Amino acid sequence: MLKHLGATSGIVRAALLALLSLGSAAVPAMEFDYPPDVRPILEQRCMVCHGCYDAPCQLKLDDWLGVGRGGSKEKVYDGRRLITAQLTRLYEDGFTEEEWRARGFHPVLEDADPAQGVLRRMLALKQAHPLPTTGVLPDSFDFRLDREQSCPRPDQMDAYAEARPEQGMPFGFPGLDAEEQAVLTRWLGAGAPGTPVPVPSAAEQAEVQRWEAFFNGTSLRERLMARYMYEHLFIGSLHFDDLPERSGWYRLVRSRTPPGQPIDLIATRRPFDDPGTATFHYRLQRRQTAILDKRHMPYALNAARLQRWTALFLDPDYRVTALPGYDRDTAANPFATFAELPVESRYRFMLDEAHFTIMGYIKGPVCRGQVALNVIDDQFWVAFIRPNSQAPDQKAAFLAEQSRNMVIPRPKGGPVITLLQWREYAANQERYLQARAKTIAEVVDTGAIDLTLEQLWDGGPERNRNAALTVFRHGDSASVVKGFVGARPKTMWFIDYSLLERIHYLLVAGFDVYGNVAHQLESRLYMDFLRMEGELNFLQFLPIERRPVLRDHWYRGAEDHVRDFIASPETAPYQRDTAIPFRSATPERELMDLLRSRIAGAAEHDWIAADDEAFAALAGVQSAAFSHLPEVAFVQVLARDGSSRALSLLHNRAHTNIARMFGEDERLVPEEDTLTVVEGLIGAYPNMFFQVTDAQRAEFVRALLALESDADYGALVQHYGVRRTAPWFWRVSDALQDLHHARRPVEAGIFDLNRYENR
Repeated sequence: MLKHLGATSGIVRAALLALLSLGSAAVPAMEFDYPPDVRPILEQRCMVCHGCYDAPCQLKLDDWLGVGRGGSKEKVYDGRRLITAQLTRLYEDGFTEEEWRARGFHPVLEDADPAQGVLRRMLALKQAHPLPTTGVLPDSFDFRLDREQSCPRPDQMDAYAEARPEQGMPFGFPGLDAEEQAVLTRWLGAGAPGTPVPVPSAAEQAEVQRWEAFFNGTSLRERLMARYMYEHLFIGSLHFDDLPERSGWYRLVRSRTPPGQPIDLIATRRPFDDPGTATFHYRLQRRQTAILDKRHMPYALNAARLQRWTALFLDPDYRVTALPGYDRDTAANPFATFAELPVESRYRFMLDEAHFTIMGYIKGPVCRGQVALNVIDDQFWVAFIRPNSQAPDQKAAFLAEQSRNMVIPRPKGGPVITLLQWREYAANQERYLQARAKTIAEVVDTGAIDLTLEQLWDGGPERNRNAALTVFRHGDSASVVKGFVGARPKTMWFIDYSLLERIHYLLVAGFDVYGNVAHQLESRLYMDFLRMEGELNFLQFLPIERRPVLRDHWYRGAEDHVRDFIASPETAPYQRDTAIPFRSATPERELMDLLRSRIAGAAEHDWIAADDEAFAALAGVQSAAFSHLPEVAFVQVLARDGSSRALSLLHNRAHTNIARMFGEDERLVPEEDTLTVVEGLIGAYPNMFFQVTDAQRAEFVRALLALESDADYGALVQHYGVRRTAPWFWRVSDALQDLHHARRPVEAGIFDLNRYENR
C-alpha cells in the first residue's frame, strides 16, 4: 500500500512505515481516506455497485484501502461451493498489497504507467463507448447476480476492451460527467493518493477511553458481561450521540493490545471463535469505510446507556464463579456460555434495541440472503414476550436443562448435510417445544400467567419504540423498521428470549458468508424451526379452534410433518385457551389491531404516507397486478414549487407456504400480492426509480392497479420510470439519496444498485 500513498507527505509515509513494523494486524489502515474531491464521486458512482461483499470482482471501493487491494476472480457468494472459502475481509484478513496478492488479488492501479491501470481504463472505456440514451440495454449486458465475471488483470485489459467495448465503468449505467471524469483521471494518474484522516476530537477520544475502560473491567462479572456484549455488538456501527458534534463510527473488536496502544486486531471467522490468546482486550476501532445502507447498523453509546448496562449487569446480586472457554462445541451455545449472567438482564439488553437485534439477521452485512431469507414471508409484524421471571424461556434452570436441545448448527466442514443431521435438529426442536409447552401449561394452570395482552412487551414505562417491528423481504435482501407498517400481514411472530438469542447466534454471530453450501443450507433448514416457533407463539394467544385453521392457511401444500410443528398436539402439546376475550370471527386480525393500539410506537411511526389520498388507494389491496412490479421501487414525487419527496413501493409476494427451500416460484399466489407504500425510503437495493408530479399521482396509481402483463409494466416504466439508459439517471439517484439522508441522517447509507432492473 505504501507505493500508492502518492502525494501524501513524507511524514505520513514515515508514520505508516513505523506502524508497519508492529505487524500487519496492527496497521491502522483507516488512517487514510479518499481526497475530499474524490470521495463523493466514488460514493455515488462506484460504491453503489462496489461496496458490499458481492462487489463485482471483490473490488470493494468503500474505502481507500480497497483500491490498493484490487480485484479477484474468486466470488464470495458461490452457491455451489463445497469447501469453505478463504476470508478476504478488509481490515481483518489483510492490510498490505503483498498480503492481498498472496490471496489472489490483482492490482487495478499501475505504478509504471498510471494510464494503463485497470480502473482508469475502465472509466475511459465508458467515455469512449457511452450507453444508448433510451430503451432497454441488450442481452449482452448480463445483470444476473450469479453471472460469470471477467475481472480483467492489467495485462488482459486490451482483450477486454476489444471484446466488450460498451462495458466500461460504471457498468450498465451512464458514464461520469466531464468534471467527475477529470477529477478521477487526475487522481488515478497521480497514483490514487490517500489523504490523512483527521484525528478525532479530544471529547471523542475521551469517550473511546471511557467505553474501553468499561468493556475491560477485571472482575469475572465484568469480563463475562463484556464477552456477551461483544458477541452481540460486533456487527454494529457504534457512535457517541452525547457529543455536541456527530462522532465518528466505531466497531467493537478484540485486540492483543490494551487501551492506549495501537490495536492489534484478533481476526476470527466468528465472534465466539477462540481468540488464540489467554489475554486480550475489547477495543473501539474507528470505521473509515463508507456508510452503505445494506450494512449500516447504528448503535448509540451514551451516558444513559452506560447507566442502563450498569443496572442490568453490575448492580444485581449474583455471582460468576468461572469464565467459560471457547470450546468448539459449546462456544456457539449462549445458554451454556452465559449461564451465570442473569437471564432477565440478557433479555432486556436485547429488547432495549430490538430493532438493532433483529436488523442483524434481516439487514446486516450479508449482501445476498436468498438461502436464509426465503424462509420468511415478504411482510410480517414482530412483537415480543415481555420480561417475566415466570416464563420458562426466562428461567435459568429451564434454559440450562434445555440447552442441548437448543444447540445452534455448527459447521462440521463437510460439503453435505446428512439426513441424520436433519432428523437430529428436528428431534431436538420437538423435545424443546414439548418441554416448553408443558412448563407454560403448568404456570397457566397455577394462575401465575394468563395468556392476555399483559404477557406482551408494550415498550415499558419509557415507551420504547423497539417493541413493534415490521419486516419486509425483498427477494434476497430484507429490511426491518420500527412500528407496525402497512396493512395487517398474513402472519406475525411473537419472540421470546430464547428464540431471539437463537436467531442471533444462528444467522448473525454464527453465519459465515464464506462458508460452504452445507453451512448455508443448514442455517436455512434450522431457521425453519425458529420461524415456526415464532408463529406458534402468536397462535397460542388465539382461541384453540382458530389455531389449526390459520396453520393450514399458512402452510397450504406443505408436507404434514411441517404443519405438525405448528399448533399440533403431537409436537407442541399446549392446549390451553387464550384469556383474551375476542369478539370477531377473525381473532388474528382483532389481535393485531389490539396490539397496534397498545404497543408503544406501533401506530405512531414515521413511515405513514400522510395525507396522500392517491397512494392510500393501494392500502390493503390484494391484486395480481402487483406481481409485475419489482420488490423495491423508489418514487420521487415532484411538487410545483421545485421541492420533492420520496416514497417506497414495497411489493409483498404471497406464497402458499414458505416451508421449502427450493421451487419458490411454484408456490407464489399472485392474486394475493400486496403493495406497501411508505413515506421515505426502505430497502438497500432499489430495483427501479419512478418520477411523478403531484398532479400525476392518481394516474400513476391507476396504472399500477391496471397492470396485466410485463408489457404493461414496460409501458409504465417508459412513462414514469428511470431506466439505466436515462441520461438523467444519476441526477435522480443523487436526489433520492439526498432525500434519504435528510430524512434519516443517522440511519441512512448509500444505496446499492447491483439489483437495478433492465426492463
